[in-house]
Amino acid sequence: MIYLISICLQGSPDLKAAREVADYLGTVHHEFHFTVQDGIDAIEDVIYHIETYDVTTIRASTPMFLMSRKIKSLGVKMVMSGEGSDEIFGGYLYFHKAPNKDEFHQETCRKIKALHLYDCLRANKATSAWGLEARVPFLDKEFINVAMAIDPESKMINKDEGRIEKWVLRRAFDDENHPYLPKHILYRQKEQFSDGVGYSWIDGLKAHAAAHVTDKMMLNASNIFPHNTPTTKEAYYYRMIFERFFPQNSARLTVPGGASVACSTAKAVEWDATWKNNLDPSGRAALGVHLSAYDAETPFDNKPSKIVESIPLMMEIPGVAIHG
Repeated sequence: MIYLISICLQGSPDLKAAREVADYLGTVHHEFHFTVQDGIDAIEDVIYHIETYDVTTIRASTPMFLMSRKIKSLGVKMVMSGEGSDEIFGGYLYFHKAPNKDEFHQETCRKIKALHLYDCLRANKATSAWGLEARVPFLDKEFINVAMAIDPESKMINKDEGRIEKWVLRRAFDDENHPYLPKHILYRQKEQFSDGVGYSWIDGLKAHAAAHVTDKMMLNASNIFPHNTPTTKEAYYYRMIFERFFPQNSARLTVPGGASVACSTAKAVEWDATWKNNLDPSGRAALGVHLSAYDAETPFDNKPSKIVESIPLMMEIPGVAIHG
C-alpha cells in the first residue's frame, strides 16, 4: 500500500495539488490539517527537538513535526522525503537570478554542504522526535554524483526556453505517452514547504512574534545576543526560546547565520541588489519571481501557478561537470 501524506492549513497552495496527485496516482491520501495556533503552540517543543534558532528551519520544522506525530499514529514507521532535490538541481526561486553557470554550480555546492544544518536537520529531528524514520532518496551518494556531473548550464532557469527551476528533474518525469503526473503539477512553480502549507502560517508566526517582542527589545538585541544577532522580531522570539533550553555558548555556535533571501546563502544575496532590503527566507521574498511575492498590490494572494503546455519532448543534457 502506497500512502501520500500531506499537512496543510485549510486552503493552502499545496492542498489542492496533493489531492490531485493522489487521485491521479491512485494512492491513499492522508490529509492532515493544522491551524496557525496549533503550530504556535508547538513551537517550543519544535525548538527543543530541532535544536536550532534558524528562522526558516523552525518555520518548516513545525508542520513537519506535527505531521510526523500524525503519521506515527497511523502505525507507519518509515517515510520517503524529498530533501536535497532543490540543492542539487537549483530548485529554489532565487536561482532564477544566477548570473552564470559557474555561480549556479558553486551555489548548489554550498547548499549541499550545508544540508546538515538546515533541511536534513529538520527532516531527521522532526521525524525522530516521534520515532519515525525518514529516508531521502535524492541524497543517495550515487545519485548525487550523477546529478552533480550534469553541465550546470542545463540546470539553469531560462524563461525564453520555458525552463523553470529544477528543469532537469521535471523533464525526467515528462513522458507524453505514459505521464507520471499531470503537466500543470509537474511544472508547478516551486513552493517552499513553510510557504506551501499555507501563506498565513508565516504571516501568523510574524504576528505572534511581534506581540511578544517589543521595539525596545530589538534595539538592545546586539547586547543580549552578540552572536548571530536577530534582525527581526520573529528571529528574536525563537532565539529567546532556544537560549532557555540551550544556554551554553557551544550550543548557540552550532547554528548558522547570515543574510538570506528565499533560502539562499549569503553569497547568493549578491545576485540581485533589490533583495538586500528584503531579507526573508520565505520564497515570497523572491521579488519578481514568486507568483505571489510580497508586494503592495497583492501581498498574500494565492495566485494559481502557470500551466506549461508547450514543452519540447526531449532535451540533451551534456555530461560536463564543474567541480567546486
